[in-house]
Amino acid sequence: MTVLAAGLIAVALAMAADVTGLLARPEQDSVALRFQLRGEEPVDDVAVVAIDDITFSDLDRGWPFPRSLHGRAVDALREAGARLIVYDVQFTEQTRPREDLALFDALRRAPGAVLATTETDGRGGTDVLGGNENLETIGASPGAANLTTETGGVIQRFPHSVGGLPTLGVVAGRRAGGPALTPAAFPPSGAWIDFRGPPGTIPTVSFSDLLAGRADTAMLRDRIVVIGATAPTLQDVHPTPTSPDRLMSGPEVQANAIWTALHGLPLRSAPDWIGWLAILVAGLAPALATVRGRAVRAALVAPLLALVWLMVVQAAFDADLILPVSYPLVALALGTVTAMSTAFVHEREERRRTTLYNERLAEEVDARTEELRETQLEIAFRLGRAVESRDADTGMHVDRMSTLSHRLALATGMPAEEAELLRHAAVLHDVGKLGIPDRILLKPGPLDDAERGLMQTHAAVGAEILAGSRSPLVQLAAVIARSHHERWDGTGYPDGLRGAAIPLPARICALCDVFDALLSERTYKRPWPLPDALAELESERGRHFDPALVDAFLALAPRLEPGLLASAAAPPELGVATVDVSSPAAPPRSRRAAAAAPADAAGTSSSRPSAPSPPGRG
Repeated sequence: MTVLAAGLIAVALAMAADVTGLLARPEQDSVALRFQLRGEEPVDDVAVVAIDDITFSDLDRGWPFPRSLHGRAVDALREAGARLIVYDVQFTEQTRPREDLALFDALRRAPGAVLATTETDGRGGTDVLGGNENLETIGASPGAANLTTETGGVIQRFPHSVGGLPTLGVVAGRRAGGPALTPAAFPPSGAWIDFRGPPGTIPTVSFSDLLAGRADTAMLRDRIVVIGATAPTLQDVHPTPTSPDRLMSGPEVQANAIWTALHGLPLRSAPDWIGWLAILVAGLAPALATVRGRAVRAALVAPLLALVWLMVVQAAFDADLILPVSYPLVALALGTVTAMSTAFVHEREERRRTTLYNERLAEEVDARTEELRETQLEIAFRLGRAVESRDADTGMHVDRMSTLSHRLALATGMPAEEAELLRHAAVLHDVGKLGIPDRILLKPGPLDDAERGLMQTHAAVGAEILAGSRSPLVQLAAVIARSHHERWDGTGYPDGLRGAAIPLPARICALCDVFDALLSERTYKRPWPLPDALAELESERGRHFDPALVDAFLALAPRLEPGLLASAAAPPELGVATVDVSSPAAPPRSRRAAAAAPADAAGTSSSRPSAPSPPGRG
């Protein structure tokens, strides 16, 4: 009876974990693995017209395209015999009347089209091509393009509606002859998208090939065709469970959601009672094995049951049924442990010794966990200092810059835990310089265009070095390494991000990086006086830097210790003294020019101007 009681305890713990969603992330990863094991499934009723890199090269046009061009695409699909046109491009703002009418008339000639939007009035109303009434006159419908994201930004589900507006999958599926799905058919977290396979599974033709008449019409005839941007530069790409290392374009995700709705949401989670029954059986099986024999029998039964359950899970998935994996396996593991432990424990003293042992083990695990965390932080710090050591002029730059980033993050209202993570991640902002030759990194003179271009690759190189980690610290460091040279006005590198599209941690580190570099002596410049540095930050407000961050930093500056101000400790012969940071007004231009040696920064002019420019080589 004691062994069975232990098994019931294991079942209770596993069920508690199930109810609280304690293992949501491992369960999500298990679903992704099931998709990958299933592989590609044939698709004959959806297709994608991709506004891809080839399109931009062929058309030699900037984004967004004129709407008359989209109108031509609609006409081409109608002539190709497309079953339904779904436009995953938002047309909520007015452009030139002639362009708007060209698209409007093309959609009139192809009634039934579905147009995407992410904005509604909360009651299903939209501004797509002037509003829902306009769309009704041409037989078109709006659809919400919003999709549900899981941990890590992975897209696995789609909702029935958003803001009162049915989603693209629901609208397009119904218009193409699928079932009229009701909200009741969707779980609160959304319906599973039954992905047909990894990126590239859905038949795809290029937008420019469609316009030029080069597209294979057999790939479009009698299909639901989703038109949308797939070029990575337009940033409509997302992680999905179908591939661990390839992103899927938004239009292909929508095409999979439409296929799912068209076929009546075939992929479904098993009823809760099936999962609970599996937990019950898994938790009690080791106990029953122990009751009928020696404790070692539980150790033999557990892996066999685990293997059988995994095979059942994959077979059920292939039949469009999602069974839980993590919780039954946890119940099996807990049941095995408790059954074997109870079988060997007969006396209270033995139970006491076992308990003390477990407590000491738990303390050691905690200590080792903390040790591993400290080791991770130390490795990050040492790697940052290793990068720094290649450029002897930077001194303690990463120390000051990471501390300044931490202070600024707190000043902006960032939670303390996130700000602390940012402080440690910031030391790796220039890790990509490991890939820059010394002849460029240590060059005292100006860089030529080729050298500057190579220097600027350090941002992307740094992100590649840090990519693919599961560590939140390294993931954040990868974001900072890639984007800390982006500029608020969009003229930065490597991606030309603008404004709030630049991740906030990268914006914070960019400002603190430049500030410390301004105050530091380098082989190609003298340190700037503090008032000049603060004035430079203010002058770059809204151009290089986020205006709100500049305001926060200027308010923070009077409270900074001298140790965080590189020029405060500069040698006397440099002519730089500690100054009152409470008055950051810019000095006369001649004084600022005299205080700063000209810069040769990656991303700035290669010449050496008399007026100050942001220092550093990136």
